[in-house]
Amino acid sequence: MKVALGQFAVDRVWENNLQTCLGLMDRAQTGGADLLVLPEGILARDIADPDLTLKSAQPLDGPFVSGLCAASRGSSLTTMLSVHTPTGDGHAFNVLIAIRNGEIIARYRKLHLYDAFAVQESTNVTPGTEVPPLVDVAGMKVGLMTCYDVRFPELARRLALDGAQVLVLPAAWVKGPLKEMHWQVLVTARALENTCYMVAVGECGERNIGNSMVVDPLGVAIAHAAEAPALVFADLDPERVAHARRVLPVLENRRFTTPQLRGR
Repeated sequence: MKVALGQFAVDRVWENNLQTCLGLMDRAQTGGADLLVLPEGILARDIADPDLTLKSAQPLDGPFVSGLCAASRGSSLTTMLSVHTPTGDGHAFNVLIAIRNGEIIARYRKLHLYDAFAVQESTNVTPGTEVPPLVDVAGMKVGLMTCYDVRFPELARRLALDGAQVLVLPAAWVKGPLKEMHWQVLVTARALENTCYMVAVGECGERNIGNSMVVDPLGVAIAHAAEAPALVFADLDPERVAHARRVLPVLENRRFTTPQLRGR
């Protein structure tokens, strides 16, 4: 599988972000990618207006996602990204979607909300209640996670036990003391402890670190972006996953049962 990581700074105007995404989709397809991963919450963002994500939320049949779906028709490229959708009760869901050939083929409402480091995502966002699905892309099984989810090893382990060979993580990782180190350590740990590829794509700009990266099943970083907008490509090999699971059979050697989602 060839994957593309589309890192950019989200604008406060959704139409501008749509054009950025369409451009990245076109470049990813031209570059031969099977999968394009974009950041978290890409409808709109403004560092001076933390409520903009709620005010700008659109349903999945709204103009933003509909524009992406229309552009994907006739293409085998799978595009994954996170947007905010209204709940109908004054909040929003943070929804990771997978788009292919004009359709949304999978969706996942973020389970773990970022109520940490003086940020309260739950002020505007309602958490999901279901374990994310797996998506077939170019013969590999891809599990879905979103940003803060990476700090909870149970979700990554559950997806690996469900059959994931690749874990995808759209993110908007906030800058702060040691935060780049947290990102790199956590992304690497989730890959290594589950013998999966991790494809982690961060928003860049004033507030967030960028630093998109791909880590292989033995913890080797095989692609990395810096702090600026970028489109980075990497090749993922199912035999590398199989090799890692032969020499490091942690999924077989574990003594714990499969993690289950508990009630709220």
